[in-house]
Amino acid sequence: MKNLLKYIYSLTDFSDESWKQLQGALTKREFKKNELLLKEGEVCNALFYIDKGYCRSYYSLDGIAKNTGFYFENDLTTNINSFGSGQKSMYNIIACEPLTTIIFNKEPLFQAAKHAPEIEILGRHCIRLFAAKQEEFANLFKLYAAKDRLAYLEKNHPMLLQRVPLSQLASFLGVARETLSRIRNRRVNLKFRDDCHS
Repeated sequence: MKNLLKYIYSLTDFSDESWKQLQGALTKREFKKNELLLKEGEVCNALFYIDKGYCRSYYSLDGIAKNTGFYFENDLTTNINSFGSGQKSMYNIIACEPLTTIIFNKEPLFQAAKHAPEIEILGRHCIRLFAAKQEEFANLFKLYAAKDRLAYLEKNHPMLLQRVPLSQLASFLGVARETLSRIRNRRVNLKFRDDCHS
């Protein structure tokens, strides 16, 4: 819970009393690689804080997985629409490696927020951050060609390139694996030439 507490302090002022209240809404849970945190068709009743490992969100189209997001240590993940509305999730969240999470359970969280305004403020911060990350990734497809999307991730989310397999990254960027491989090789060769001439 130490990492979570540091994360909370980085977002907002939070008293010891609020932390005690919040703990009743928290559950630590480990997932095996390829185990689902959330299944398409289920209602999402949790926010997942990633303590160790990473996971991805995806939906299936004609039997092919389309990745929509990756979440690493100190990230939150959820289905924001399902969590807020109680509607069924339209996508899955799956562990990509052994995963340790701390789950914010919806009903106990809402109850705790009634008694501690700091918890309500924290919840708003968490939802806002998650929504901002979703919007950032969605905007990649409005603004950039594939090579520019890759450059953006290299600059702003290097963890994606270091830990996510090429096939999954290609699905996320909306290109064929072979296309992404060519773009990456071209970028590596250009960087190598630049380094040699500097």
